[in-house]
Amino acid sequence: MAAMASKSTLSTESPPFNPNRILAHNTPSPGRFNSRSRSNSPYRSASAGSYAKNNHPNSNTIPKFKFQHKGETLEIRNVWAENVEEEMRCIREVVEKYPYVAMDTEFPGVVAKPVTEAYTSGFHYKSLKLNVDLLKIIQLGLSFADEDGNFCKECPCWQFNFKFDLDVDMFAQDSIDLLVHSGISFTDHATHGIDPLLFGELLMVSGLVLDDRVKWVSFHSGYDFAYLLNVLTTQDLPGDEKSFFEFLKIYFPKIYDIKYMTSLLDGHQFLGGLSKLADDLGCERLGAEHQAGSDSLLTMSAYFALIKAKFTKNGKVDDARYSNELFGYGNNHTVRKGPIREMSTGSAASNDSK
Repeated sequence: MAAMASKSTLSTESPPFNPNRILAHNTPSPGRFNSRSRSNSPYRSASAGSYAKNNHPNSNTIPKFKFQHKGETLEIRNVWAENVEEEMRCIREVVEKYPYVAMDTEFPGVVAKPVTEAYTSGFHYKSLKLNVDLLKIIQLGLSFADEDGNFCKECPCWQFNFKFDLDVDMFAQDSIDLLVHSGISFTDHATHGIDPLLFGELLMVSGLVLDDRVKWVSFHSGYDFAYLLNVLTTQDLPGDEKSFFEFLKIYFPKIYDIKYMTSLLDGHQFLGGLSKLADDLGCERLGAEHQAGSDSLLTMSAYFALIKAKFTKNGKVDDARYSNELFGYGNNHTVRKGPIREMSTGSAASNDSK
């Protein structure tokens, strides 16, 4: 497979971020980065040590969370370096019976803008590529259901926690603040987070990718799939959007983006982020908002509630209307032609602001 293109150039108008990751290797030329600190942040220091091991009730250091849902006990299981291989073995068995996979990621925000006019064709993808090439994934949630929307028994959701060091890796401060408030323990991410290289190898042989029988369910997921593609290929994203979608089609042959699906509906019934959509559809959240596991479970519930309400005719669902489209990317009607307001937070926050 051909090597992917190199990184784009950073704009001097890039939003605030932690430059330690770059400074550890090379000192940038004057004016290349704007490293203005976020003085309004409640976390004065951005070091891993400043986030002590917490007693947050939703801390992702807790091995598993259990919930009662429709008369059954369901579980969100946290995965770290020490149990990732064991849990991926479980998933290889689960996906055979539960081929609907809802996905959500947490990542360290948006730290840079490409040097191009916002009206230029491909601006949205160039911005996505620039940030995903620079940054690292923090958390991935995967939830499993069958074709009728029934969750996998006992443990339908795995929450993968990746290696991320606040003393080394780049981030937007407001994204980190949000994730800390939601229960993310960056001390643990730094010390025993999952190596993305190992996870990419495990994901490649998991049965989750390269198989059109697996349906990937998501919400406004351009960045989510970009991070997964980065993990799978261990390379920067392709240099152009067309090549990005070609790679995406190879690894994820069947994608459903709920945000795109709602754009096909008449009226304004289902506007807003994931939480509002789920509320409108009567879906129950299990777990902590702004953590990838809970958000992936809610995404799955929202998808099946939405297709039941709006996309089922004579008992059948025709997914040709919405499959393999991403909201805001490609050539569909949701791609904005004018300037965009860039995300400043990780995906959990952006899901509710998109």
